[in-house]
Amino acid sequence: LTLVGYFGVLFLTAKLRNSAGGVLSVFALTGFMGYTLGPILNNYLALPNGTQVVGMAMAGTGAIFIGLSGYVLATKRDFSAMRGFLLVGVITAFLASLAAVIFSIPALSLTVSAAMVLLMSGMILYETSNIINGGETNYVMATVGLFVSVFNLFISLMQLLGFMSADD
Repeated sequence: LTLVGYFGVLFLTAKLRNSAGGVLSVFALTGFMGYTLGPILNNYLALPNGTQVVGMAMAGTGAIFIGLSGYVLATKRDFSAMRGFLLVGVITAFLASLAAVIFSIPALSLTVSAAMVLLMSGMILYETSNIINGGETNYVMATVGLFVSVFNLFISLMQLLGFMSADD
């Protein structure tokens, strides 16, 4: 149900990207994603060291985003060649994450989280480069692309850090 809601609002945002409704749909999308983040954060904050896990994931996400975006801004390098690799990687990771949930394979889930950290880092490079070099001129889609990458990076880092600090 969550995926249907997410993809529905994402489709609506893409459809309305060239109108004022696009800005409203960005607010709807980010609000929906924030709403779904609440229970995830509550689960991690309930852990004995949950505050540290969430804090480290947040700090790590910020550091990665600032570092990678700063690199692109400083070098003006074009990362558009990464598009195909990132697309295939994200689709593969998405399918693997579904398999991890359906078949209850914690090791696969952890592997997907590690892959997502790398893929979302690549997406931040790609999307920032696209914005800087004029590949993405629509501010609605640029905002959504970066937000989704940062959101997924945070979730993946939190899962990795939560696993590494778990006692069981």
